[in-house]
Amino acid sequence: MDIYFKDLRPEYNVIDIRDNTSYNFDHYINSVNIPMNSLLNNPDKYLNKNDIYYIYCSSGIRSKKVCSLLSMLGYKVVNVIDGFGK
Repeated sequence: MDIYFKDLRPEYNVIDIRDNTSYNFDHYINSVNIPMNSLLNNPDKYLNKNDIYYIYCSSGIRSKKVCSLLSMLGYKVVNVIDGFGK
């Protein structure tokens, strides 16, 4: 499942998978920063399989791959297709 960045809502669980430097420079106001490798190496630490997470990166390319992998592991994830840089 995909969503456009402009359609994100404050009540959504939004995860920014960019590096800490990019996140600290600027990010979606209601997001949390979990760098891609940290999230993929230990998803159970960060995610609950009962919740839905909206995942973005700079362009939507890495987030699409992350969502695909997490979805195969049973997590409910939505890719933000146009990313933060758009």
